[in-house]
Amino acid sequence: MPGNATGGGTAVTRSTLRQQIADALRDEVLAGRLQPGQEFTVKQIADQYGVSATPVREALVDLCAQGLLESDQHRGFKVHRFSVDDYRTMIEARSMVVDGVFRQRTECCLSTLTSQGLVSVRRRAEEAARAARAGDLDILIGYDLRFWRELAALVTNRYISEFLHRLRVQAWVFAVPYLRADPELSDWLWSGHETVVDAVTRGDAERVREEIRAYNAHALAWADRLEAASPPGDPVHARRPHGSRPAGSER
Repeated sequence: MPGNATGGGTAVTRSTLRQQIADALRDEVLAGRLQPGQEFTVKQIADQYGVSATPVREALVDLCAQGLLESDQHRGFKVHRFSVDDYRTMIEARSMVVDGVFRQRTECCLSTLTSQGLVSVRRRAEEAARAARAGDLDILIGYDLRFWRELAALVTNRYISEFLHRLRVQAWVFAVPYLRADPELSDWLWSGHETVVDAVTRGDAERVREEIRAYNAHALAWADRLEAASPPGDPVHARRPHGSRPAGSER
């Protein structure tokens, strides 16, 4: 766990420690090592990382705001449990936003993107696609999130980019436990990242929309298969109360 740097290093402030703890816990959730519904306290996390309670509490509050954790005044925190209904809503939301972004980004606008930025995005695309084809979920998640985040940063403003990133993290959090248990894992890991970059590089906004629509259709098909294969009473079928909002949607 990071501590205060000495000598010529950069000092670790409470703010950066808070972010480092939040990032580490987010990775634990994405990796499936912190399971949906799993409970823990500030003290347990502080002891685990060997830090004081204050930055841990702040990090946990941040993750609650991102929809990944829930807080209980008396029991501490727990990993939020998303349902397949939540997952479909995430896919629908990102589909609508991304389609709107690329309708606005015409072929002319796409052609002005910097080659340097696209080189970095292509690298992420290649690594993500390679991991998907190999069925390596641990490597895929990191590269997939970086790929979409860097691509969004090139074509839209930071508010939309951060919103989309949050949706993708939540979608992975829902999907990871089920994907790890899926004997057909490799068949359901989308690997079209390079095709999307090719279309962006050509300035073909319509082709980008087509590829992303196919990507979202693939995700929804997986959700349908998961729901059909899950027995009644499985948490995957849980529905939000009428009128409630997905975790992390509060303004």
